[in-house]
Order: sequence, then C-alpha cells, then structure tokens
Amino acid sequence: MSAPGDRLQDTARRAALALPGVSHGYPFTPGLDVYKVAGKVFLIVTDDPDDQIITVKCEPEHARALERGHASITPGRYLDKRHWISLGPGPGITERLITDAVEDSYDLAGRAVAER
Repeated sequence: MSAPGDRLQDTARRAALALPGVSHGYPFTPGLDVYKVAGKVFLIVTDDPDDQIITVKCEPEHARALERGHASITPGRYLDKRHWISLGPGPGITERLITDAVEDSYDLAGRAVAER
C-alpha cells in the first residue's frame, strides 16, 4: 500500500530520529526540515503541504533504478541530482521503501564522514 504525502514525511522523520547521533533543524529555510549525522545532511523533508516530498542521499546506480521503477521518485531536489533522490507520494511508495531510503542515506552520509 502506498503512503500518502503526510505519512511519507512522518515515516521519514520517525525513521531518521530513531537512528543514533541524528540532529535536525532548519539551517537553509523555514520550509525545509533537515536531518544530519556527524554534521552531514542525509534527509530533507519539505514542510510545504502542496509539495510533500523527502530528499535522501543515494548511490547513483540505485537512484536510477528507483527512478525507473517509481514515477514519484525523481532526481534530488535542492542537491546534486546524481547522488540524491526525492520521493513523493505515489504507487509503490511504501513505508518500508521510505524507511530503507532514509537508513541507506544515513549510512552513506555517515560513511562519508568516516572516510575523511
């Protein structure tokens, strides 16, 4: 069952806050809820009720596969479109897919910090 926009965003927020070492705030603009690990962004949630998306970091090959498989997954808004994807409500956007995307993004951001 697909998650509507508000549930998509709530699921993403819950998944992010369940992970260790996460901070969040509004460093860019009041309409973008930003989640970080070790100072690196891994999730952006829009607060615009007319544009209910989340944006997450993603390996480029996996990102392209997700985009091909889901009409409401697009290259990332706000950030590098090769390494980020945006998920909106639509067919196949399940709570499991959202949680997996957030956790994968967290891992990628954390790995980038560890590799420095």
